[in-house]
Amino acid sequence: MPNARHNNKGPDMSDADKPVRTITIEVLRYRPEQDREPVWQSYQVPFTDDMSVLQGVQYIKDELDGSLSFRWSCRMAICGSCGMMIDGKPKLSCKTFLRDYHPGTLRVEPLAHFPIERDLVVGLEDFIDKLESIKPYIVPKEPRQLSQGEYLQTPAQRDEYEQFSSCINCTLCYAACPQYGMDSKFMGPGVLALLHRYNADSRDGAQADRMQIVGAEEGVWNCTAVAYCSEVCPKGVDPAKAVNLNKVNSAKAYFMGLPGKKEPAR
Repeated sequence: MPNARHNNKGPDMSDADKPVRTITIEVLRYRPEQDREPVWQSYQVPFTDDMSVLQGVQYIKDELDGSLSFRWSCRMAICGSCGMMIDGKPKLSCKTFLRDYHPGTLRVEPLAHFPIERDLVVGLEDFIDKLESIKPYIVPKEPRQLSQGEYLQTPAQRDEYEQFSSCINCTLCYAACPQYGMDSKFMGPGVLALLHRYNADSRDGAQADRMQIVGAEEGVWNCTAVAYCSEVCPKGVDPAKAVNLNKVNSAKAYFMGLPGKKEPAR
């Protein structure tokens, strides 16, 4: 949520057990009502070793410049809202600590490859549209009455998709993906990982519909296999692996005439 305030205004100066130091944080600012282009602005922020980058940004807003805009919610690396470019790398600011950048100057920017709406807030409409297009939910194979009980699944069947179900839609993988940066039509690593999560679920019946997306020109065959997406994922999801598995499934669908058959894009 942009412009959210928080009651943690930085380190408690009365706590003698926590030595307070100062770090310079440079923030890329963009205020559309006054800035023609983004501009850098520097702030001196006191911090202790347990302060995150998100807390540092919150200190700027609460104590130095109330006009600064950014997103955050849970502060526990669960919601995925507080992603930023931190010294050029896409990271969750709540999971990244100021102590790791001291001494020196820390640069904070909005996530790469997305349009900047204001300061550290980016527009995610393209990602949301792509996410909705894959039906990111279980589509039952056949109608089932409540009286028939649960959709049972073995541990082995769960293991087929469990690793890919940890995605929190933080979009760090999109900021890391050079192909998405060059061609925004590309479905992108996060969406393709979630697509595989549902296709691999034994309870789901929408695989054929999703395979049309997989084999399309903007699907998996547009991936250039850099795999930086997997490196930056804060939850240990492996989008690059999901993309490769989708490539295998797309090839099978084409050569074996499976549902969702479509010639892989070249």
